[in-house]
Amino acid sequence: MGELARNDSHHILETEEEKVVSPWREAWRSFRKNKLALIGTFIVITFIMMAILAPVIAPEGIDEQKFTEKLQSPSSKHWFGTDDFGRDIFSRVIYGARISLSVGFFSVLGSIVVGSLLGIVAGFYGRWIDTVISRIFDIMLAFPSILLAIGIVAVLGPSLQNALIAIAIINVPNFGRLIRSKVLSVKEEEYITAAKSIGMKDTRILFHHILPNSMAPIIVQGTLAIATAIIEAAALGFLGLGAEAPLPEWGKMLADSKGFLVNAPWTMVFPGLAIMLTVLGFNLMGDGLRDALDPRMKQ
Repeated sequence: MGELARNDSHHILETEEEKVVSPWREAWRSFRKNKLALIGTFIVITFIMMAILAPVIAPEGIDEQKFTEKLQSPSSKHWFGTDDFGRDIFSRVIYGARISLSVGFFSVLGSIVVGSLLGIVAGFYGRWIDTVISRIFDIMLAFPSILLAIGIVAVLGPSLQNALIAIAIINVPNFGRLIRSKVLSVKEEEYITAAKSIGMKDTRILFHHILPNSMAPIIVQGTLAIATAIIEAAALGFLGLGAEAPLPEWGKMLADSKGFLVNAPWTMVFPGLAIMLTVLGFNLMGDGLRDALDPRMKQ
């Protein structure tokens, strides 16, 4: 009887442990059920692997010119054809993934760091600090993002690094306002009041309690912002304000090929498809993360 009782109690404990699922594990289960999100994740991982393995995958260098083979249509030798300098477009598109993904990741990372710090300070301390920071955000958001980016690059000078900085700056208000609103709700929770009552320092409360509980919206917004950053980098490159020759940035490739749209459309089609698929992948993945991490989206 005693052994039977122990087995029953052990079974009950296992059942209770199965019921207790961490929010992140539950979010992962929900994410795996979203087929579109999985497709987007597959697309993103594919482009990331292309960028990492570019020296292995690309058959030629990014600036290997063969004037006798210029503007050749796609073939078994040149899968995506060649451009007006005889360069292999397939190789340049693959190496371009490194540039576009790097700009997307690092610009969004910078926006998250700066925007989160400003949003946390504004939401936690309030009063005049909140007013000043919020008005700065409002002023920045009053300008169309691409025009603000163009203005920043015009001041700093056209280059890939300055384009990255400009994209990071224009996305700061989005993350700042997002974190500020989250902090305003979280700081009213009972455990924050308890932490203050026992004399816990503000920095510890901010970075050990408030920020970890604000990670879900940051992850979702960050994923979607990478897609936007890639488009903005391509737009700046197309306007001649981003990457400079011979770097195979996708927007720059489109700009260099616009004169051959009729006679050699493949010079524009494949860089354009790369931009479209990458942005689509991040958007699908971001939507899936939003559905998995936002309690309001769950039935």
